[in-house]
Amino acid sequence: MPSVSQAEPYRNATLPAAKRVKDLLSRMTLEEKAAQMMCVWQKKAETLVDAEGNFDLAKAKAAFKQRRGLGQVGRPSDAGKGKDARGMAELTNAIQKFFMENSRLGIPVIFHEECLHGHAGLGGTSFPQPIALGATFNPELVESLFTMTAAEARLRGTHQALTPVVDVAREPRWGRVEETYGEDPYLVSRMGIAAVRGFQGDATFGDKRRVIATLKHFAAHGQPESGTNCAPTNVSMRLLRETFLYPFHEALKQGGAISVMASYNEIDGVPSHANQWLLRDVLRKEWGFKGFVVSDYYAIYELSYRPESHGHFVAKDKKEACALAVQAGVNIELPEPDCYLHLVELVRKGVLQERQLDELVTPMLYWKFQMGLFDDPYVDPAEAERVVGSEAHTQLALQAARESITLLKNEGNLLPLDPAGIKTIAVIGPNANRSLLGGYSGVPKRDVTVLEGIQARLGERVKVLYSEGCKITIGGSWTEDAVTPSDPDTDRKQIAEAVKVARRADAIVLAIGGNEQTSREAWSPKHLGDRPSLDLVGRQEDLVKAMLATGKPVVVLLFNGRPISINYVSQNVPAILECWYLGQETGHAVAEVLFGDANPGGKLPISIPRSAGHLPAFYNHKPSARRGYLFDEVSPLYAFGYGLSYTTFAIENVRLARKRIARDGQTQLLLDVTNTGARAGSEVVQMYIRDLFSSATRPIKELKAFHKIFLEAGETKNVAFEITPEQLAFYDIHMKYVVEPGEFEIMVGSSSRDSDLQKVTLSVV
Repeated sequence: MPSVSQAEPYRNATLPAAKRVKDLLSRMTLEEKAAQMMCVWQKKAETLVDAEGNFDLAKAKAAFKQRRGLGQVGRPSDAGKGKDARGMAELTNAIQKFFMENSRLGIPVIFHEECLHGHAGLGGTSFPQPIALGATFNPELVESLFTMTAAEARLRGTHQALTPVVDVAREPRWGRVEETYGEDPYLVSRMGIAAVRGFQGDATFGDKRRVIATLKHFAAHGQPESGTNCAPTNVSMRLLRETFLYPFHEALKQGGAISVMASYNEIDGVPSHANQWLLRDVLRKEWGFKGFVVSDYYAIYELSYRPESHGHFVAKDKKEACALAVQAGVNIELPEPDCYLHLVELVRKGVLQERQLDELVTPMLYWKFQMGLFDDPYVDPAEAERVVGSEAHTQLALQAARESITLLKNEGNLLPLDPAGIKTIAVIGPNANRSLLGGYSGVPKRDVTVLEGIQARLGERVKVLYSEGCKITIGGSWTEDAVTPSDPDTDRKQIAEAVKVARRADAIVLAIGGNEQTSREAWSPKHLGDRPSLDLVGRQEDLVKAMLATGKPVVVLLFNGRPISINYVSQNVPAILECWYLGQETGHAVAEVLFGDANPGGKLPISIPRSAGHLPAFYNHKPSARRGYLFDEVSPLYAFGYGLSYTTFAIENVRLARKRIARDGQTQLLLDVTNTGARAGSEVVQMYIRDLFSSATRPIKELKAFHKIFLEAGETKNVAFEITPEQLAFYDIHMKYVVEPGEFEIMVGSSSRDSDLQKVTLSVV
């Protein structure tokens, strides 16, 4: 084929991106358009790189000899044995140069990466999992973290992050809870907006420090039937819109997210990758989305039947699956050329129209132009090496870890521990000296365990003893399919050894919970991660009992990707810290909190149930939903929004600026917050609203605003929450989004528990 002249309009960097797209699209063959809707990931090894993960020109020329180009390359960071910052930058430059010079039209590729809690590559800065970030209730911090991640990823050549997850997690048995910001749609939306703004900035992309954000998983992935990943989501239209679609709408409207990933699950019998109502009517027409939809990995194939995973059986084969996905509006298939290999054939046969491909290719080309990839596609390997994993980024990860830790119990003010009063401390437990990054993690430059952090903090002044105590699973990692339970006899021997160690100490720090295998994404029947029980795995409760039996003070550190029903621990252990997964600075952050260098201020982003039999346990339930259980409490063990501090706070003088407003009017909730203790700390002031009488039933309370404030001992700050029609509206009996007149209960306090809330009444006329 003849090459295209440099004088063609689409090559003119002074023209607007839309004009360049129009010109380029007019020059593309059907095959070239189809190529833009495909990606390679693991097939990099066959098509782009050698055994060491270096670019292989001969292999690339053979694989792409037709010079049609390619839409995306998935995760260049995992080429070979993994590429560090410099190595990945060099690799992406080489691959990009190949496609620019060896495709007929010189169309660049987009490189996508996983960036759930930091760039999941070699050397990237790893901070807390999203469920832990949800506990910070600090959107400003979240924006800073993803600004950092965007820079680390973009400088290595990345253009798109497959993040943030804005699923609302209302099913704790689900192994992907750790990837979410929790159970509340408002909290999830604020964190999602912050993440998008961090990734994309103002979306001009001129400084090569930002990337495209991808909202996932669209939609309603966070409450799968029976808690099993990819299962159907059975919800009403009202609940779908108010709970599960809301964070996506807000992250698009206020964050400006450029991309969305469709979800594996079905809604009302229609899988999301084939759901025209969801991807066209709601996302594009109703919400005005102008970006592009990516498929989840292999999900288009799963519209038929994928033997190694599952199937929806709405398509008899990959051709039908391809047609359904295009008709629904899925712009590109990830991660490999598969069903979309049939695009050209289906257009030739008239099953699809070429204009349908034009529509789907257009926004992807637009953002390639807008990101400057046609004009300046390369990155500086030296700058990537300088920035990635820098000390400034390490400190930000540490701050996030500090703010994520949530104090659940502190009987007798056992915490913080005073190193001056301790000669020997025992650090015990299966999570005491283990990497605790969670899923979708890279390999950070450092990864500090609990034991290492405590040893570094105490130095030579206090003797630090260690014993594993028992195991949760035998070895294993997040990616390893097989999960091998610990051996009971071996565990019992280890517990006996731990008792001997603990008896020599003045205090015991016990690190238990889950690990990367007991809560993770279940991506196939051979790689499971959902559980029917929320109890501690293995002999961990026996270990807790043995430690308490020593008579020594015990502090429990919980590390887990989803809520754990810690009934015995809650009733018997004097001090409990919920840590979730804290990232590379785990040990340092935990040590700072244990010994009072930092004051824990986290709040639970998800309710902790008493058992799996208490599910669902989310706080924003309907009035008739929690009447009670025979022989048991109906309330959660720990409520959404709950978290203690080493100091105390008083919320006083709660009042409305105006107690009566019109349906389109506004008012403010005003209050004063005072640190009444002797130590500086933070409090998250939470405002909930309930429509007391309504045409359709409403939750007993819904979080509508929160504000995290830092106060010195004795300090008072004034807080004002805006109350607008948006916070009072809902989908009424006719499915109209309206504010109904009547009385609204406005609640404010330190958690979602009634005992922690003060109430005033607002009249709307």
